[in-house]
Amino acid sequence: MSAEKAGAEIAASQRLDKWLWAARFFKTRSLAVEAINGGKVHVDGQRAKPGRSVRPGTKLSIHKGQLAWQIEVKAIAKQRRPASEAALLFEEEEQSRLKRQEIVAERRAAGPAARSEGGRPTKRDRRRLSDLTGK
Repeated sequence: MSAEKAGAEIAASQRLDKWLWAARFFKTRSLAVEAINGGKVHVDGQRAKPGRSVRPGTKLSIHKGQLAWQIEVKAIAKQRRPASEAALLFEEEEQSRLKRQEIVAERRAAGPAARSEGGRPTKRDRRRLSDLTGK
């Protein structure tokens, strides 16, 4: 194998953890490795290891909390780039995108989590109490 072929082969694939980091699915490679080892990332329907090579055309399934992405790798990036460029590295399935948007909309509609009544009152609560009592 010539040196040119080897260089082209290296550029055509990338470690899974590096690709997930470059595509901005995870803030750090360590978080990407944790998710991969935890079974949250599948490559072509099978669990993978962080060092697994991904190439354009590889299908990935990524789960983060309640959200899930079904994507196809479109390109490889040597470095982490801005989000607008990172979005060009993959193509998400339409069904996956719609389901994820539905979950996000439900979360927004639910509003913030309610504070339990027990425990110490917040500064805002204390101010309201002092206004009511006149102290």
